[in-house]
Amino acid sequence: MAITLDVVNQSNKKVDSLELQDEVFGGRVNDGLVWEAVVHENASARRGTHATKNRAAVRGSGRKVWRQKGTGRARVGSIRTPLWRSGGTVFGPQPRSYGYALPKKVRRGALRAALTQRIKDGALIVVDELALSEAKTKAAVELLAQFGAARKTLLIDVKPDESLVRAVRNLVGVQLRQSGSVTARDVADVDRVIATRASVERLQEVLKG
Repeated sequence: MAITLDVVNQSNKKVDSLELQDEVFGGRVNDGLVWEAVVHENASARRGTHATKNRAAVRGSGRKVWRQKGTGRARVGSIRTPLWRSGGTVFGPQPRSYGYALPKKVRRGALRAALTQRIKDGALIVVDELALSEAKTKAAVELLAQFGAARKTLLIDVKPDESLVRAVRNLVGVQLRQSGSVTARDVADVDRVIATRASVERLQEVLKG
């Protein structure tokens, strides 16, 4: 059974309908794929700039503190020893990348699952176009209000309108993505998804395989 969604204009008035392929958006939602994609993207976003100094990098003399025998104290070779306060750190974190490869089929499957869940929740709105006559934040707020999008919202278009891009960049919780770069985390992290008809059709073709 095919899924049919209403296509509305920017005043939230129905102007057409869009039929989605059941083979793409009609299946079971695989939460595991969404989880894998979100973890992968979060890991790739980590800066990994943490660093600690080992005994070679700690500032201080390298000479022996006191003679090896005859003092009654424990033998010490340097004030930079990890056993002493302000000494080096043993096996401390060093700068590295947390990113790793994730198969394309997994990423696409996760995006398909995330969009399917949004469709089932009634949180996906399909519009004929997303554009503003002027790059004003107030105009963007009024546009979102037409769709009842007051909180975290994702806007998707094949080629986003430049005025809309500039208008929403100051809105907290509002993201604007191209259909070719949207990810499962983008979809799963918002309360509402507003996508143009062209972007939904493009995503449907990409996620079919």
